[in-house]
Amino acid sequence: MQYLNVKNKNWQTALDYNIIFSREAIGLSKDRILVIDDEVHILELIKYNLEKEGYRVTICETGEEGLVKIKNNPPDLLILDLMLPDINGLEICKKIREEDPAAGLPVIMLTARGKEIDKVLGLEVGADDYLTKPFGIRELTARVKALLRRSSQKKRNPGNVDIIHVGDLTIDTGAYRVYKNGAEIDLTGKEYELLKTMVLNNGKILTRDFLLNRVWGYDYYGDTRTVDVHVRHLRKKIEDDDRKPKLIQTARGIGYSFCYKGD
Repeated sequence: MQYLNVKNKNWQTALDYNIIFSREAIGLSKDRILVIDDEVHILELIKYNLEKEGYRVTICETGEEGLVKIKNNPPDLLILDLMLPDINGLEICKKIREEDPAAGLPVIMLTARGKEIDKVLGLEVGADDYLTKPFGIRELTARVKALLRRSSQKKRNPGNVDIIHVGDLTIDTGAYRVYKNGAEIDLTGKEYELLKTMVLNNGKILTRDFLLNRVWGYDYYGDTRTVDVHVRHLRKKIEDDDRKPKLIQTARGIGYSFCYKGD
């Protein structure tokens, strides 16, 4: 397995370039991916391997440069390092979640620390997934494919607009928007999918594993702690008092349930 702590920079042969160029020439190029990391050898290795898969990859070494690229031409997926020399990855993630058209941009956060608090903070500000350095290139590629596949499915499903009313919440499943008392709530993609899944199973206790598989997919490498982080963040946005939640209830040791009994 290849790991991203490889220091050798002389791996790009003419044959490798021919493979990349021939893919693009016959129309096999896929989604656009932006990678922001201040370690040049990691940028080069990620770019090389993702381009071999047919993706169009843009790289930059600073947060400021990355934000400009996102604003001018939003990519289909962002791979974002937590520790950057100018703006840290958490701040960048916050900024793009607050701005259209990049608010729904799938984000994979990279961290060299490996501390749980870094992963939790990353998820809370809107990252969809995280990887701790060093990591296998196959694992990175698998996560990229999984995130882009789910993002593509959402884009291909604009029809059949269904409106779900649950108390003072309104879920527009066609537009992927949620409103509370008529005012739109700013949810990340995963928060939206989590809420929708629980609402459609109103009254049922859903295990953390069920929610992880349903919302993040069977090929997701994270653990059930991811669900807890997103539930906590979702409560802050939809509950009148997230310290005394009435809609999203915890089933200790099992998971969560959405409890709406009608007006």
